[in-house]
Amino acid sequence: MTRMSLGRGLTYLALSLVSFISVFPFFWMIIGATNTSADVNLGKMSFGTALFDNIAHFFSLFDVPRVLLNTAGIAVAGTALTLLVCSLAGYAFEVFRTRYSERLFALFLLMLSIPFSALMIPLFIMISRAGLINTFAGVILPGIASIFIIFYFRQATKAFPHELRDAARIDGLKEWQIFLYVYMPVMRSTYAAATIIVFMANWNNYLWPLIVLQSNDNMVITLIVSSMRSGYNPQQGAIMVATIIATLPTVIIFFLLQRRFVEGMLGAVK
Repeated sequence: MTRMSLGRGLTYLALSLVSFISVFPFFWMIIGATNTSADVNLGKMSFGTALFDNIAHFFSLFDVPRVLLNTAGIAVAGTALTLLVCSLAGYAFEVFRTRYSERLFALFLLMLSIPFSALMIPLFIMISRAGLINTFAGVILPGIASIFIIFYFRQATKAFPHELRDAARIDGLKEWQIFLYVYMPVMRSTYAAATIIVFMANWNNYLWPLIVLQSNDNMVITLIVSSMRSGYNPQQGAIMVATIIATLPTVIIFFLLQRRFVEGMLGAVK
């Protein structure tokens, strides 16, 4: 019993240490938002009185509501389109198997090994010729057919009960009706997990918006946080405020969908 208690105590100690390491950057970010730039640079570890000054400074530099609206529009539209396209593709690859579909899917998986930096120039040329430079569509469209999310939906579809699909066909439902009224409700945990992954990727996207968006009116939150770091005398407190604002939406989405996220990651189908 003593040995078991010691092992459990060491386990809790290790988990507590890992949790502290994980949470500390957020704690430091909140403390920094309340201090002046000089205090942040000195590593002050206590709360200060400059929070409202930092907020006012940040809002004076940028049209923050517009920036958040731009970012939210890209994230929400990109997430919705990605989930629709990738779930349809994952469903089709698993349900309508052919020799050629397996080879095509293998080719898709092979493309995962290609780094995005190798695709930037061809993508930019395509978007430019399509007249989508400095548009939100130019940011959203290249990412809606995510190979990883297609793979994720295909693997999740393996747990989808074939009896439900066969019963729906007997009842006279067409394939799109089966997908819409049977598959999607049953796979809601998978959709929730994919929503968190895709939303965070779209909200935190930096490199591609930096290339495509070329006007201040279309800026997103990641770009303005980066631009605040590039000044001659960056205001660290205001940067911390901007970082908190940039982080909150993804934290809220995760906590709202965390139960479904765990179920989706474990492959739960109800």
